[in-house]
Amino acid sequence: MKAIVFDPFSGASGDMLVGTLIDLGADREAVVSAMTSVNICDVGVDIERISRCGITATRVKVTANDAGDRSYYDVVKVVDESGLDNKIIEDVVSVFKRIASAESIVHGKPLEDMIFHEVGSADAIADVIGACTALHDLDVNNLEVYSTQVSVGGGFTECGHGRLPVPAPATMQILQESCLIWRGGPVERELLTPTGAALLAHYVRHCLPFYPKMRVYEVGYGAGDYDMDVPNALRSVIADIPDDLVYDDVEMLETNVDDVTGEVLGYLIDDLLSYGALDISVIPATMKKGRSGHVIKVVCKPADSVMLAGRIMRQTGSLGVRILPVRHRLIALRRSQTISVEINGEKYNVSVKIATDAKGNLIDVSAEFDDVIRVAKQSGVPIKQIIRMAEDAAMNYISL
Repeated sequence: MKAIVFDPFSGASGDMLVGTLIDLGADREAVVSAMTSVNICDVGVDIERISRCGITATRVKVTANDAGDRSYYDVVKVVDESGLDNKIIEDVVSVFKRIASAESIVHGKPLEDMIFHEVGSADAIADVIGACTALHDLDVNNLEVYSTQVSVGGGFTECGHGRLPVPAPATMQILQESCLIWRGGPVERELLTPTGAALLAHYVRHCLPFYPKMRVYEVGYGAGDYDMDVPNALRSVIADIPDDLVYDDVEMLETNVDDVTGEVLGYLIDDLLSYGALDISVIPATMKKGRSGHVIKVVCKPADSVMLAGRIMRQTGSLGVRILPVRHRLIALRRSQTISVEINGEKYNVSVKIATDAKGNLIDVSAEFDDVIRVAKQSGVPIKQIIRMAEDAAMNYISL
C-alpha cells in the first residue's frame, strides 16, 4: 500500500507542510501558481533551501500586504474565486471549516459571526492552498495518509486574543476532533499552529506513536521559521506499508496483586471490558515472601489508560499500575454475521465473528459462545457440535 507519512517531531504549520511536500516531489511551479491565485492582494512566494540543526530543508515564505480579519464565508469566497481545480477547492474549504468550527466552539459564537485574524490573512490562505495543491499533485486520493505523534510545543503563544497556553485553544479543539496523537514539548514555544493542525486533521487517517513497518522511497523536509535547539522541520516520506494487517494504537496496563479473591478478579474483568478494555489477562504468580497472587494485564486504547488504571486500583486495592511501552498491535478486521443453523427441524440463530485481513482474505470464523450456550440449552445438542455447525454454515455463507 502506497502512503504518505508525516513525522511532526517539531510540530507543523501551513508553510512547513508546503515545504515538506515540495521537498518530497510535488510540482513546485504548480504549487506556487496555485498559492499566487489568491486575488485579495499581490501574493509573493519565496522558496529556498536552508539548514535546520544540520538538516537541509525547503523553506516556503509567503509575502502579502494584507491584514486578514475575514469571516469564514469571506475566506470561502476568496477560495471559490481562485480558479483552482474543484477537488482542491473542496479540500481547502474543508480545512478552513475545521478551523472556523473550532474557533466557534472555543469562543461560543455562531460560525457566521466568527472572524479569522492571522488565519484569515492572504498568506495563511495561500499556505493552505499550497499544501492541498501539493498533496493532490502527489495523488493523495490514491494514497493512505499516516502521521506519527505530533509535538505541539509548550509555554504560551501570542495571538489576536492575547497570550494563550500551547496548544492554543482552537488547536486543541481541532486535535480533539481528529485521529491525531499528540504530546507536549520538546521546546517552550508553539510548534503546532491551527492551520497545521487542521491540514493534518483533514488528511491523516492513521496516527501511530512511531513509524509503521514500511519501505521508504522519498523523503522531504519542510523548514519552520525559527532556529531552535531541535531541528525546526517537518519530515514526510512516501513509502510502501504492508496492508494485509491493520495497525492499532494500544497501551498495556500491568499490576501485581495479592489477597484478591477469584470472585473480585472475575468481576474486574467484566467491569474493565464494559469500560472499553480491549483484552485482559489474569496470570497466577508467586509474590514476595512466597505469597500467591496474580499479574493483571490489560490492553486498551491510550485515551482510556488512566481511567482503566483507576478502576483497577479501586477494585483490587493495588497501589500502582504500570503502563508498558507497547508500540502498537497488528489486528485483523472483524465483523459479526448472524447465521441460521437447523437442528432437528428447528432453526436457531447464532452470531459468528468473521476475521479478515485488510484485503478481505479470510483469517478465521468463530461462533459467539453466549449464543452457542443458548442454542445448546434449547436444543439439547452438545456445545462442540453447535460450534462446528455454526462455523461450517458461516464458511458456506462467506463462499457464496
